[in-house]
Amino acid sequence: MKLSTKGRYSVTALYELALHYGEGAVPLKNISMNQGISENYLEQLMVPLRKAGLVKSIRGAQGGYMLAREPEKVTIGEIITTVEGPIALVDCLLTNAGDSKQYCDRAGACVTRGIWEKVCDSISSVLNNITLKDLLTNGQEQKVGCGARGTGIS
Repeated sequence: MKLSTKGRYSVTALYELALHYGEGAVPLKNISMNQGISENYLEQLMVPLRKAGLVKSIRGAQGGYMLAREPEKVTIGEIITTVEGPIALVDCLLTNAGDSKQYCDRAGACVTRGIWEKVCDSISSVLNNITLKDLLTNGQEQKVGCGARGTGIS
């Protein structure tokens, strides 16, 4: 399993918003400069985050984005699943939206499915028990996430 830039950069962008929680809206330009993520890419990431109620947008000269909830109420798992979809190592753990039909006809009889399910449950548990506030507390001296700076990506 490899987390895409959508997931990593969304966590980084919301970390930046958490750094400024309670100070008003943060322009995407500031997030871009501080975290080394393309402003255009940030605009794309904010759409699902706003629809999921994780961020609020403010229009106008003093506009930008802010967290919709306190940093201690936003989990890393919630951010990642909002932009990436469900955490699943293998397709047989996924179901079609709205019903319980499995992607794999052998899912019910598969000897290894239980292993992948336990791994996914463990990953989800870790991600759902880390909040943006935890990142603020643990990264008191580091203010930069895993943005594109220094990677040749923008």
